[in-house]
Amino acid sequence: MTPALTDRTPKQFKFEREKSRPIVVNFQGGTVTSDAGLSLIVELDRRREITSRLALCFKDSRDENRIAHSICGLIAQRVYGLIMGYEDLNDHEQLRHDMMFALAKYIGTMKS
Repeated sequence: MTPALTDRTPKQFKFEREKSRPIVVNFQGGTVTSDAGLSLIVELDRRREITSRLALCFKDSRDENRIAHSICGLIAQRVYGLIMGYEDLNDHEQLRHDMMFALAKYIGTMKS
């Protein structure tokens, strides 16, 4: 009998880590998301430095003592939202609580 494709599916994946707890993805059930592809997009962005190079095109004239989010972070948020199909900025109010977008922010801060 030929084994089903699911028989060869790894039990879990581990992302590379940088001086912190490892990020592990498994198939145990629990909270499910349709935005899991975002982690691959962020990894590509991190390695190619797409949003960070784009951020260099902007002059940030805000008061440094009052900045909560960097220009690079704001650009990444917008680009990732558009890629994942969230066209309206209003969606980001909900997405800031989404675990995949939190993971994306974490992966985006890791060094290459």
